[in-house]
Amino acid sequence: MIPTESSYLTTLNENQTFIRDTIREFSNNKIRPLIMEWDEAQKFPTDIFKELGNLGFLGIVVDEEFGGAGLGYLEFAIIIEELGKVDPSIALSVAAHNGLCTNHIFRFANKEQKKKFLPDLTSGRKIGAWGLTESSSGSDAGGLQSVAEKKDNYYLLNGSKNFITHGTVGETAVVMAITDKAKGRKGISAFILEKGMKGFFAGKKENKLGMRASDTSQLIFENCKVPFENLIGNEGEGFIQALKILEGGRISIAALSVGLAQGALDAAAKYSKERKQFGKTLSEFQAIQFKLAEIQTNIDAARMLTYRAAFLKDKNIPNIKEAAMAKLFASEVAEKAASEAVQILGGYGYIKDFPVEKFYRDVKLLTIGEGTSEIQRIVIAKELLKEN
Repeated sequence: MIPTESSYLTTLNENQTFIRDTIREFSNNKIRPLIMEWDEAQKFPTDIFKELGNLGFLGIVVDEEFGGAGLGYLEFAIIIEELGKVDPSIALSVAAHNGLCTNHIFRFANKEQKKKFLPDLTSGRKIGAWGLTESSSGSDAGGLQSVAEKKDNYYLLNGSKNFITHGTVGETAVVMAITDKAKGRKGISAFILEKGMKGFFAGKKENKLGMRASDTSQLIFENCKVPFENLIGNEGEGFIQALKILEGGRISIAALSVGLAQGALDAAAKYSKERKQFGKTLSEFQAIQFKLAEIQTNIDAARMLTYRAAFLKDKNIPNIKEAAMAKLFASEVAEKAASEAVQILGGYGYIKDFPVEKFYRDVKLLTIGEGTSEIQRIVIAKELLKEN
């Protein structure tokens, strides 16, 4: 049986329950008091990430051999959900660090590369970035323009990436670039880059609507020399690697969506029991009860879809459709939950003294990042039609 929030204590094993309780306590004690400070300043909380690294939450699915926690995607989902209930910005950064850069190296790099790069990432000594999106290629991920030209003993990389999580604060990056234009998507390769390489630097830091404590910027490559040994796998495998990484990324964004939705609902339910109108608390009005009931039902459904996808991922069972379904449904549920939470709080939902205002700003990214809702529907339909 795949667990739901209401049945956590009877369905999660002892280790999973400990992980959930640990990250929940950490989120409430270490993150919650500083949320708005980080948000207003658009500050990436480096110290918090070092603490998360010490707890083992920055190498969640990486084997212990390389400094990771050796856990699965179900544990990953639980951790991201708990963080998302409190601060979706931090949940997003933890999801990206674990699921994109770090996971790409863990899944597709050779052993020497893993030994060299993973321990710093899993410990939090370095933060990871992952570069696929460009100004000319968003949903069309295969339409990137960055080029890595093969020279005597290095690749000469030129181009740029847009909307890169940890573009400014990240010190290790996995980047996709064209090595053979004639081969189209089969001519895209993946490389490991390190800050400090000549010609590799962060560009404009984005001033965002939400998720403001999660660093987002451009990455720029100007005649950057990348050693041959920093190629991940073989030439031409980068695009397929990226698609497989995005499958797992959809699960983490689904989990983040579930967490955000639950956080927004919890705040709205709490407020509804305190706020009085016409001599009654809001929670006594059937109109409010119906809103709360519908939101919680949808959250539970989204959680089940998310945990199903995570369960399949951990069992190495194909889950392209299930991950896309989870991401699609959970992100749209979260968007509705955040909106309804603001509606329940009324004017107070529109000011920064109450958490639902930030949930409302943060949530929109979830229907865009890691593949838009429209892309998820295309993926689901393609997989469905293959089966019939």
